[in-house]
Amino acid sequence: MTSERQTDSSATIRERVIKARLAQEKRYSTQKDIYCNAQMPSNQIRTWCEISTAGQTLLKTAMTRLNLSARAYDRILKVARTIADLADASDIQIEHLAEAIQFRTLDRENWAG
Repeated sequence: MTSERQTDSSATIRERVIKARLAQEKRYSTQKDIYCNAQMPSNQIRTWCEISTAGQTLLKTAMTRLNLSARAYDRILKVARTIADLADASDIQIEHLAEAIQFRTLDRENWAG
């Protein structure tokens, strides 16, 4: 809170979210009852959540170290896809995957209470 790092305004963040949601609606336009990444079924994760070899290594390492389930693997990929959408990136980059893993780590450490 005391850093001098530039932050985005609420209006800028709102625009990024709207753009990401529109991209997701377009992505799933041919799918019934699917409008966003969170609703993506497991059989579509491989289609929409491709990651590089380095990303696969990172995710496998996280899965082992954090003792995560296959379901957690899918959730991390969905969150990484959403982070990539917010960054207006067509592909999931390693930094998107790392951020998604970090969120999962916080969840596992019971930060919510």
